[in-house]
Amino acid sequence: MTGTLGWSALVAVLLLGVISPLGAQPLGSPIQDPFEGSRVFGAKGCVRCHAIEGAGGKVGPDLARLPGPHSFYDLAAALWNHLPRMADRMRQLNVPRPFLNAREAGDLVAFLYTRNYFDLPGKPPAGRRLFGEKKCVVCHQVGGVGGVVGPNLDFLKQYGSPIFIAAAMWNHGPTMAEAMRARGIPRPTFEGSELLDLIAYVKAASPLAPEEPLVVLPGRAAEGRRLFAEKRCADCHGVAGKGGGIGPDLAERGAQRSLTQFAAAMWNKAPAMLDAMRSRGIPVPQLRGDEMADIVAYLYAVQYFAAAGDARKGAALAKDKGCLGCHTIQAKGGKAPTDLARVPGLDSPAAVIAAMWNHSFVGAGAQGLPKGRWAEVRAGEMADLAAFLRSLERAP
Repeated sequence: MTGTLGWSALVAVLLLGVISPLGAQPLGSPIQDPFEGSRVFGAKGCVRCHAIEGAGGKVGPDLARLPGPHSFYDLAAALWNHLPRMADRMRQLNVPRPFLNAREAGDLVAFLYTRNYFDLPGKPPAGRRLFGEKKCVVCHQVGGVGGVVGPNLDFLKQYGSPIFIAAAMWNHGPTMAEAMRARGIPRPTFEGSELLDLIAYVKAASPLAPEEPLVVLPGRAAEGRRLFAEKRCADCHGVAGKGGGIGPDLAERGAQRSLTQFAAAMWNKAPAMLDAMRSRGIPVPQLRGDEMADIVAYLYAVQYFAAAGDARKGAALAKDKGCLGCHTIQAKGGKAPTDLARVPGLDSPAAVIAAMWNHSFVGAGAQGLPKGRWAEVRAGEMADLAAFLRSLERAP
């Protein structure tokens, strides 16, 4: 989905509920939907206390400006650890307690996870230097300066989102490569923040009237999975060990990148990818900006689950963290939610997190644990606890 609003403005529209709300993804979906998570963020009132890129409340921290990256369990652990403070503040502000089902919890965490892939602004002076050093100036013009072989780049002031750049560089890469070869121009590569700085310079130097850039909102992971196969990316690349083995596995956590880093990596690796596609008879796919956003959302949705937890460690943690001071496990005559084996629906990590979130307001409330007794957990411990709860044989 695209629009002519800036990122902050678009987030504000979503979070404040101007757009008609949609439901979360179907129960059977194997992956979470960050786009629907943005709806949950607004509908459940998170936006009243938290902002995303400056759009939203100021009571809690801006969730797009916290250090990252974070996995699903990093975020889940952070939610749990801050619940006593959040519960107190919500009571003070008379904010109703939000209830999350499994779909909503998964989508919400996916939305919060997407903040990992947005960049800080680049530096125009550094980009101006790169525009000359990388020989962009030979073919492209910005602000009346440069060649006319390629298109004038002034338009990027209005349409220069990282996703748009990634799609344009991929689609026009073969043509640009031929033009550079014909003129004896070495093909440049981009490292670190270089592409970010270059985009910042192009936007700053453009004489066009200032308008907000076109922004592609967090894509739809399920659609990205379909496109990954349809565009034949899976012929060469694996995702979490499934797919082709010619190129790198794109869901490896070490390969996590921001959107601009993703665009730079696609440009840098384009010659090798194009050669591999030609040798295998794979047509070079064209990608719209929204399609690129969907594919990136799919890759992030796959990789944000850390390694599976250990149920045995989770059982020990349930005792060490004091869970069994209030709960039993398969006890005779036990009743849900007191007996953990009688809590229904704990069939996915998102369902476990939703159950812990909903129940935690009881523990964090006025009749809950004494001050200082709230058991905080690390991300790995949260994964182990989730694995333990999912492993329990459900009592009738």
